[in-house]
Amino acid sequence: MPVNGPRRVLLGAGALALALSGLVLAEPAYAAGPTSKDKGADTEQSGGEDSTGYYAAAKIQYSGSVAKSGATGNMASSDVNWTPPPCWYAPYLGAKDFKKKMSKNIESQMNTPGMGGTAGAALGELHRHYEDDYGWTGTPGYKDYNVEKDGKGMFWASVENPNEPDILKRSSCNDIPFWVDNGEPPPPRYEEAITPKILAALAYQHIELPDTKVTLAPQAVTKVNLPTWAWLDKAVFDEVTATAAINVPGFNIQATTTAKPVSLKLEPGTSDAETYPASGECTINADGSIGEPYAKGKAHQTPPCGLKYLRSSGDGTFKLKATITWQVNWTGTGGAGGDLPDGNFGTTQDITVQEIQAVNR
Repeated sequence: MPVNGPRRVLLGAGALALALSGLVLAEPAYAAGPTSKDKGADTEQSGGEDSTGYYAAAKIQYSGSVAKSGATGNMASSDVNWTPPPCWYAPYLGAKDFKKKMSKNIESQMNTPGMGGTAGAALGELHRHYEDDYGWTGTPGYKDYNVEKDGKGMFWASVENPNEPDILKRSSCNDIPFWVDNGEPPPPRYEEAITPKILAALAYQHIELPDTKVTLAPQAVTKVNLPTWAWLDKAVFDEVTATAAINVPGFNIQATTTAKPVSLKLEPGTSDAETYPASGECTINADGSIGEPYAKGKAHQTPPCGLKYLRSSGDGTFKLKATITWQVNWTGTGGAGGDLPDGNFGTTQDITVQEIQAVNR
């Protein structure tokens, strides 16, 4: 029996923080890290399956080149306004399991000493919502926790992104659990419901790129005013992929995010230097390599990608930073796909620059 919209405010104000405190899905588990070839490994996750055959939580499975133990990867977005999703809604429990957990949770909270007033009333409304078909505008209620549809769908609930530092953003998916039939999409009003696009953004967040250590000639130690050649060989530097997937009864989606290197930027670590080209950005060649390997006899030629130091590093070193820009796109279930913001990842290496010693005769 639906009621008007303001009832939802009462329910949300009192019950959500209490009744849902033990209901939010567990943080996704991770068990994969990059291999020596930076291709990663499949995660090994159960979904918490119990004797009924339903999963207790729709854990996201990551595979490919991903950071270990669920950590954030090392690719930084070139778009400062783009961030991975701080939270989302995902399949949670079948009807019978949800009734067992939710009713126990509500009963426990209602029996808490001192529970009353608005919070107590909201808990009562929450119980009526799932037990007695009590709903409000745009949100239908359920009869006996929808157990007559057990096996034909799942209740969905919110998941916090454990890698989101802002607690307000992380907890912003605060709608109460809702039912979704198998094979049907979640209601449109749940904009944060998990989709291939959201999975692609999470794969982006966890992708692990190889170290950007360029080959130099001369290596490590060079001379003032001597051109230093820089390059990256395609054989050891190629595109990287990461996949995120959810697989539960009646709901299986995935997305693969692919990062492809497109340019290298050199920052000498001192203003007393020149870069080649002048912008310091070396574009990728047709064969996928960057720059050109040094060959004997080219010591005083201008390299297509490189730099020249104009003064000595003295007793120390200069920190040469090499940053790769990665072009990122994704593909997912149902033919979905598109572009994501370019990513950047850079590493530094020490360069010793010596004065050229002249001998007077």
